[in-house]
Amino acid sequence: MNKMKQYTKGLLLASAAVAGLSLAACKDQPDKYEVAGGTPTVNYVRCLSSEVKNNNDAADMHYTNGELVVEASPQSTLAIIGENLRSVYELYFNDRKAVLNNSYITDNTLIVDVPKDVPIQVTDKIYLITKSKDTVAYDFHVIIPAPVITAMSCEYAKPGDRVTLSGNYMVNDAGVPLEVFFRNANDQDIPATINSIAGDYTSVVVTVPDEAAEGPVTMTSIYGTTLSSFYYQDSRGMLFDFDNGRTQQGWHARTITTGDNALSGNYLVLGEGATMSEDGGWDDGNNSFEYWCGDWNSPQTYPDPQGIRLFDVVDFSKAENMSLKFEMCIPASNPWAAGAMQIIFAPTSYVTLSGNSPDIYGDAVQGANNIFFRCPGQSDWDGHEFFSKQNPLPRALYRPWTTTGSFDTADQWITVTLPIASSFVYNFDGSGLPFSLKEEDFASLTIFIVGGGVNGTECNPYIMIDNIRAIPN
Repeated sequence: MNKMKQYTKGLLLASAAVAGLSLAACKDQPDKYEVAGGTPTVNYVRCLSSEVKNNNDAADMHYTNGELVVEASPQSTLAIIGENLRSVYELYFNDRKAVLNNSYITDNTLIVDVPKDVPIQVTDKIYLITKSKDTVAYDFHVIIPAPVITAMSCEYAKPGDRVTLSGNYMVNDAGVPLEVFFRNANDQDIPATINSIAGDYTSVVVTVPDEAAEGPVTMTSIYGTTLSSFYYQDSRGMLFDFDNGRTQQGWHARTITTGDNALSGNYLVLGEGATMSEDGGWDDGNNSFEYWCGDWNSPQTYPDPQGIRLFDVVDFSKAENMSLKFEMCIPASNPWAAGAMQIIFAPTSYVTLSGNSPDIYGDAVQGANNIFFRCPGQSDWDGHEFFSKQNPLPRALYRPWTTTGSFDTADQWITVTLPIASSFVYNFDGSGLPFSLKEEDFASLTIFIVGGGVNGTECNPYIMIDNIRAIPN
């Protein structure tokens, strides 16, 4: 067997090991892996990451789908092809140590991910180190991307406030300092003051400039420039800012107020200091916000702004590619430690304000009820002919207190982001449901802190919410 076929066979076997790792881990291993002696040799490197679509190898080297590469981005999966690779005990890209998995190493193939961390000392080398500390260097360049901005601690922070921008690759080079820009009312970039940069380059604390207006945040490093996918003071997809005439309507009237701690205008209050039991017992009077679309006309209509179907306000035709966002503030004096914030959208066939059916479009609709919120289709509700035949609606369960046992925002406003496709996958009791929401399901909205299937600690939460919006990812 020639060496090329030998390397290729090794690569295919290692690739098969990747696919069958969980199976192999369950079997007895009669031949325990042992680090070999001697010195490794690297002949070439292939990239196995899915984003590599093309194959630029020579015609006589088309043995795999992996492209020959001399550079790659962090977290790319590489196959190092050579000889005596079982002698490799440690492996570094620049000064960042890679994680080695014995299941992915043969004499001629070593599969490894490029470390995600940004190197401090750039040498453009892979270092293969044996157990006896002999080192083999191989020329290879790690491509550091432009900064990635994934989140802002509060997207509605006021000018002059300090906020944290989270992400990755926020590198501050001595020769090319990191820069952050907001947009002003004329859509021009205005610089923000950088207060601190995390040592692992995953976050930056900045002061929002005085003239900042709605728009994306820009960040520039030595490796390039990028825009945030979110907007500062984002008004896109706004469902409820509690200032534009669209507000609660249903069985309960929660407090909607303003004050010195408001972001802008009015905000909603849930809990308001009422006692919540450790199991998040049913207390809709204190903990439920309802917007059930419709009016008292017959046939029922959906006037704007109060009563309109929410899918007529925001395009939910591709809800699986959207996130629900809102700002939230919980004082340190009233932390949240029990109950799940259950967020559920519902179609007009499950709930409307009056239930005057059919509605203006000729559709059969349901009136105000709480059966849709609990478990339609379950035996408890067989007496209700319609709901006993329906499936439960998947909803989001937001319960950040479960990580530490108690949660507050230290009297500060934060932005909460819930990707719709991965968040709206629960039943009332916390059990799982498949994501199945369609555009017509986004007609009404209920937010109720109750149950969720996880017990906590009796508490007296005071939860302020503003700017409920649905944004394309």
